Amino acid sequence: MNRERPASQHWEWDIYPVPVAPGDGYRWELLPMSDDFNYTAPADDKGPQFTQKWQDTYHNPWTGPGLTEWQRNHSWVEGGHLVIAASRKPNSKQVYAGIITSKERVIYPVYVEARAKISNLVLSSAVWMLSPDDTQEIDILEAYGSDRPDQTWFAERVHLSHHVFIREPFQDYQPTDPGSWYYDGTIWREDFHRYGVYWRDPWHLEYYIDGQLVRTVSGASIIDPLNYTNGTGLSKAMDVIIDMEDQNWRSDNGITPTDEELADDSKRFFYVDWIRFYQLVPEGNQ
Repeated sequence: MNRERPASQHWEWDIYPVPVAPGDGYRWELLPMSDDFNYTAPADDKGPQFTQKWQDTYHNPWTGPGLTEWQRNHSWVEGGHLVIAASRKPNSKQVYAGIITSKERVIYPVYVEARAKISNLVLSSAVWMLSPDDTQEIDILEAYGSDRPDQTWFAERVHLSHHVFIREPFQDYQPTDPGSWYYDGTIWREDFHRYGVYWRDPWHLEYYIDGQLVRTVSGASIIDPLNYTNGTGLSKAMDVIIDMEDQNWRSDNGITPTDEELADDSKRFFYVDWIRFYQLVPEGNQ
């Protein structure tokens, strides 16, 4: 739905310019799938303003990694925010968590940015993009905000990465250089921040936090050094996903939320204020 607005009205994000210069002969065009979440969408009946852009499930029947069990009623919109919630599945070690998936896909050249406040849990709070066949992924935001003393290293970092996969037999490549864990001393759970990715082409990604370029990955040697994409790089259109997860690599090592943490409303919510998408188009195109 292209919610055209009178010239006197603006989107929330209009005060923040796209931090990437479009280049001579090009301009940034806002895509209609952008969402300011300035409406109400109850957990159990989200209504047309939400469902025209989003579904409250993953993009296939999978219900989540590790101890995660995604639940449709663990996402809603209120108070100008998308809320992704987590709770304990009754009488179980499983964790119920919210997830939403875009109904439209994005393809390069595109700039994607979300203003978000991560949860105070050992779960991941994430905004990411994934191809429909689950072989190419770009993580815009992946963070672990828990205030547990032994989790401070993660609370001070944002994981800025991508994956390329072969599904049969399963193989997964992602960068492991130190720059993939961004650190500047911020405790990320304490406030909203803007997390963005410029997906310029199949071989070039730029990551932005609060409008500042913080990481660039470019070329086959870091995008796909094992040639899992058969020379195509990050070339596939992708769904956009916002969710929380209790991921295997943490829960297998005993890092999983307690019942008390999952019952604490000051900890168990991941908030997204808005998400915007800009496609790079030639000047003069309408």
